[in-house]
Amino acid sequence: MGLVKYIAFRALLIIPTILLLYTLVFIVLRVLPGNPVLAALGTKNIPEEQLTALMRELGLDKPLYQQYFEYLANFLKGDMGYSMIIRGRPIASDIADKFPATLELAVWAMVISFALGVGLGYVAGKGKSEFLKHVARLYGSVTYIIFIPALGLFLQLVFGRWLGVLPTGGRLSSGIYISSVTGLYTIDSLLQGDFTAFVDAVKHIVLPALTLGLVLSGPFTRLTLSNMERILESKIVVAYRARGVREGVIARHVFRHVLIPVVTYLGLQFALLLGGAVLTETTFNWPGLGTYLVDKIMYRDYTAIQAVVILFAFLVGLISLITDVIYALIDPRVRY
Repeated sequence: MGLVKYIAFRALLIIPTILLLYTLVFIVLRVLPGNPVLAALGTKNIPEEQLTALMRELGLDKPLYQQYFEYLANFLKGDMGYSMIIRGRPIASDIADKFPATLELAVWAMVISFALGVGLGYVAGKGKSEFLKHVARLYGSVTYIIFIPALGLFLQLVFGRWLGVLPTGGRLSSGIYISSVTGLYTIDSLLQGDFTAFVDAVKHIVLPALTLGLVLSGPFTRLTLSNMERILESKIVVAYRARGVREGVIARHVFRHVLIPVVTYLGLQFALLLGGAVLTETTFNWPGLGTYLVDKIMYRDYTAIQAVVILFAFLVGLISLITDVIYALIDPRVRY
């Protein structure tokens, strides 16, 4: 029952997180100079009467406090508002179209970062080679500071232009069509039994997922390696070896202990994953929420920016909650 209460408490904490981020974005958008309607239209040659009518239609003529609470109340009802650029276009429809692409990229990138980071850290920590440990530490430091667009452009140049083996943008080649079920093309193509479409979808996602995954894998490598070294030198491992327990069995027990801080950090990395997805999507012209958010920021589309920020805040809070639950399941010593 303690864990249930803790989950409920953590779920409630998502609310103030969302409110804080929404408030910051709301304030920042409205203190920027210039008229948002003119920015959205991309022109200043508009009669004053028409500009006033558009401001009234969009609700921008109302007091700021009224705009703040009205949008929040509508959002809680499921109404994310309408785009200021494409008149009558619901923001919810845009997010429903773009979110699966971001989710698919995030899942692939996290799998790559976890496999590379934890795998290299585990192998280096378990072995006796100091050289391999130095390589793992150097890898962890270098990959973490790489600028995502720079790495993405480099991979595009090597695998797209020089070798010509992978596409450098988009989600599918022209002429390939996948009926949307989940919105995740690699899954939908398998559900439809279309192996050609699956291979094409994998080819398109490899470079953006590898770019984001490489950058995020560095901290996992260092964290795994440091914990492997610490636990292997602990008294419990010495006791295992004194009793003649095989090294393979010891390694499995050690890895379970190593996973505890790694899983915790996995939840914290999700916020960085979303931020990195914005840079990755714009670099590879990936049609997800990242490119959508950048486009809306360029035109100061208030309603769209606010909706995406609230969604991101909710996702970060939800993943953090799931991470805590997994943490408790991995480590039986944890009690709430």
